[in-house]
Amino acid sequence: MNTDSSSLQAKPVMVGVNGSHPGPVLVDFAVAEAVLLGVPLVVTHVWPGRYTGAFRGRGAVPSPADAQRLLALSAERARMIAPGLAVSTELLDGGAGDVLSRATENASLLVVGHREEAHPRSAWGSTTAYLAHHTACPLMIYRGSVPADGPVVVSASARLDGDTTLAYAFARARQTGASLVVVHMWMRPGAEDGIPPVVTAGGYAEERAAAERTLTSALAPLVVRFSDVALERLVVHDRDMANTLERALRRGRLMVAGTGRSGAFAEILCGAADSRIGRRSTCPTVLIPSGLPARAGAGRTAADGVRREIR
Repeated sequence: MNTDSSSLQAKPVMVGVNGSHPGPVLVDFAVAEAVLLGVPLVVTHVWPGRYTGAFRGRGAVPSPADAQRLLALSAERARMIAPGLAVSTELLDGGAGDVLSRATENASLLVVGHREEAHPRSAWGSTTAYLAHHTACPLMIYRGSVPADGPVVVSASARLDGDTTLAYAFARARQTGASLVVVHMWMRPGAEDGIPPVVTAGGYAEERAAAERTLTSALAPLVVRFSDVALERLVVHDRDMANTLERALRRGRLMVAGTGRSGAFAEILCGAADSRIGRRSTCPTVLIPSGLPARAGAGRTAADGVRREIR
């Protein structure tokens, strides 16, 4: 196991299965993540039998026996793929988003899938969209395939509280032998508050240079620590950020981003589509929650206050 990754790797990878069509492939994907990190795999299913909330499905509710069968088949598949991997199952009960978000307090990574079909609300699905804002550990969203090449791409805020996101991306690039592309969004002073910036002679170039210096400063300690990772820096104007991310999701092998204080960046990634082929991008995405280091050491069990006995 790579020691450059944080202590999060002492915790298992958790994968959420719900019986949908991509489920077996999602399990395969999660197995690869657990093997890469050198940690156990927990296959989790949230049984919706007693859930009565707004997002309850309209179809027939599977029985607890069906839920147990799904977990057993998923775990068997995982063991066949990686015989040496420690695999366990977890049957939870309640609203999927809330239950899984609390379970992430004892996971190094939660792997979930995106919505299979186009939808007017969230491309990720309501549960995944909820987790993007409430997960306690990194959230990896499988979007249909895993590119075998291309760089790891990380969106860098260049703030002190963004160090965890950058470190995760650097470690991931080293683990996979990939290059790393760091994208930093540059916003002109005042634009964030909706005030049209006053353009002075030479001001645009000076502001861009300042953004580049800020990014270089934020990267400096990680460049030394991960000197073997090939690095490319990209400073992008805020107006070009959405388009840049869409290209990155098509061409990279993995997108890494922090959710930020407001979660707005997660919404940009959720809505990112491949305009050339009219469907959602397929590069997996990892979202790093704000304040991750403090929560990671809480030591709370995955099922604490969450799991119920299903009879």
